[in-house]
Amino acid sequence: MPRFVICFIVSFMLSIGVCRAQSVLDSILDVRPHAWWGGMVTEVSTGDTLFMRNAERSFMPASVTKLFTTAAALEQLGPDYRYVTLLYADGTQNENTLEGNLVIRGAGDPSTGAPGPNWMDLFNAFADSLLALEIHEISGDVIGDDNVFDDTPLGSDWSWEDLVYGYAAQINGLTFHDAIVNVRVHPTQPGALGRLSVTPDLMDYFTLYNQSVTLPRGQPLEEGHAREPNSNRITISSAVPLGRSDPEKLAVHNPTLYFVHGLRASLASRGILVRGNSVDVDNLPAPPDYQGARVVARHTSAPLSELVATVNKESHNLYAEHLLKTLGVEHPDPDENSKPGSAAMGVAAAMRTYAAAKMDTSRLQLVDGSGLSRKNLVTPAMTMKLLRYMALHPYTSVRESFLTSLAVGGRDGTLEYRFTGNAAGFGRVRAKTGSLGNVSSLAGYVTREDGSMLAFVVFANHFQGRHNSIHAIQEAFVNVLVHYYN
Repeated sequence: MPRFVICFIVSFMLSIGVCRAQSVLDSILDVRPHAWWGGMVTEVSTGDTLFMRNAERSFMPASVTKLFTTAAALEQLGPDYRYVTLLYADGTQNENTLEGNLVIRGAGDPSTGAPGPNWMDLFNAFADSLLALEIHEISGDVIGDDNVFDDTPLGSDWSWEDLVYGYAAQINGLTFHDAIVNVRVHPTQPGALGRLSVTPDLMDYFTLYNQSVTLPRGQPLEEGHAREPNSNRITISSAVPLGRSDPEKLAVHNPTLYFVHGLRASLASRGILVRGNSVDVDNLPAPPDYQGARVVARHTSAPLSELVATVNKESHNLYAEHLLKTLGVEHPDPDENSKPGSAAMGVAAAMRTYAAAKMDTSRLQLVDGSGLSRKNLVTPAMTMKLLRYMALHPYTSVRESFLTSLAVGGRDGTLEYRFTGNAAGFGRVRAKTGSLGNVSSLAGYVTREDGSMLAFVVFANHFQGRHNSIHAIQEAFVNVLVHYYN
């Protein structure tokens, strides 16, 4: 249903004196009766509930799962937690040569070599550290150690159709550039192949098959991307009209070797020769002996508070998955029969936070950190308990880091283009969005005109068609909360 129709219905109901929040909000959701709706609205400071609908029923939350992940990470790891990636010289230095291997030991940092204009800074800093030690040659291999996490690169029950795309990048203890490559198809002449541009330009790590085609101006763009399983053979078959281009973030296979490959390229550009191979630690007969190696460089990440903001504002799946596995590394549950760096151990560790929020954890089903899996099941009531728990958290730094990590309506993140114009929620809403096929979620906080804060949850499952009309209903729902006092 068009957005203006929804807005008219809301205005009409308020004007005729509908005096209960339950009635008003139910009527907004009933505009789309064939969706399965769940929701809850609660006054944060008092706990008074203004609205409930299927509050104890289970829903797929999609990326609202990230609220659960980041809350547990902030509480248990702390907002000041940082990852430290170490570069080791495993051998002896003979004049300008390291007689041995160079080893990069990952800590699970999702942000190393993050996409952007400075993606080479990390590798250049490592090269500078070697040059400062007058090391100009490595006689052995460059080894990437990703063993801080388990070797499961994907979340449980992720759709195979997603795996070529950057939002389903492989989870890995040693990662670089979000484990993606940016490929853009530029039109040339109608009927001819498009031109590809690639960042980072590490073309000897990928095999790109360009089957794209240029269309006449004005025709619709058709995307086409495929990657052969367990390989970096990628086919680009997009049809791109003149005047447009097709940018896409594509997931790479084996982020460990991707990291090592990028480092070697940087070392070569700085005149440091590597005579050995690029090696994934999993292909060695035994892991490196760190007792006999020396640290020659280290990289420290931004604090967790900043990483959490990336997770929640941008809905960054890879960062969320890394945070979940990090929980399993740092705070393993002794009763959980899983590897410390696994998603299952991360969920077991996170359950401590959910129990502290007074959830019935026996009914809480989480299998990944991002919400890409359709096996995640939560109730509106559980989500509300989490929202109130974090908004009233006794540690100011945890509370503020969580609240400020959320996207702001009409201003940034995944809400930049929602609650815009004259919408009541503009600037007053802090929330997390969630979207999968037939799933749309929105949960967070709204500040009312009297300064009080409401927490809200709106889940829609099992609807057909596009998400736009569901978004309009969710926004109308939240906009009413700004003015509603009963």
